[in-house]
Amino acid sequence: MPRTPDYFKGKTLILTGAASGIGRETARIFGREGANVLCADVNEEGAAHAAEEVTERGGRGAHVKVDVTSRAQAAAMVERAKKVFGRIDFGFNSAGAALRRTPFLEIPDDLWERTFDLNVKGVFYCMQAVLPEMLAQGRGVIVNMASMAHRRGGPGHSVHYASAKGAVVSMTLGVAREFAARGIRCLSISPGPVETPFHAISPPELKAAQLADIPMKRFGRPEEIGELVLFLCSDACEFMTGDTVYVNGGGGWR
Repeated sequence: MPRTPDYFKGKTLILTGAASGIGRETARIFGREGANVLCADVNEEGAAHAAEEVTERGGRGAHVKVDVTSRAQAAAMVERAKKVFGRIDFGFNSAGAALRRTPFLEIPDDLWERTFDLNVKGVFYCMQAVLPEMLAQGRGVIVNMASMAHRRGGPGHSVHYASAKGAVVSMTLGVAREFAARGIRCLSISPGPVETPFHAISPPELKAAQLADIPMKRFGRPEEIGELVLFLCSDACEFMTGDTVYVNGGGGWR
């Protein structure tokens, strides 16, 4: 939670991956705090529903269809936020996925490239689009979605995804250090398994192994990650930048 009452009221968040899961819950949470939220997703209908929920909870919601693997669409997303809300204070790059589970020796070029396009290039384009606006106003916070997978490597099923999320962690650190003296904070979040639509279709044996490794004996909930995004963007941790925050119920280290 923020240190200052009504800290988020009237401030603007650009949120990718807003149509479902962690993105959708984060939109609701920022709406509860009275923020403006531009809900962006390739699923335009889902993004529109998320924007409606922002408004219902006391914020101002708007939506835009965006494919984050397109530099032009990422730039257009930022322009829409400026046009609708007049300012941009926060960015949460939540869009990403492993696309499919595949053993390492069976990962084809196409899957590797599409995984990096979505998870790495998408974050790269969105940060390059929004940073000039934040630099012009002398402050801003960017939160990127990484994963506990980058510490484990994804053996047996998602080395492509783990590698991409490792790149996100490194890129976050680089941007944080490059722009820290100019008022920009940049952080990443590395969750363990979270109850999202993607996790729901994981093989039962994989979910059982993941659960056995979590001392709290449950998976994370999307709203728990959303509350962390709120905290990271708030004035309660203004000395924090460059880090990735692990949220995994005590597990994920084996």
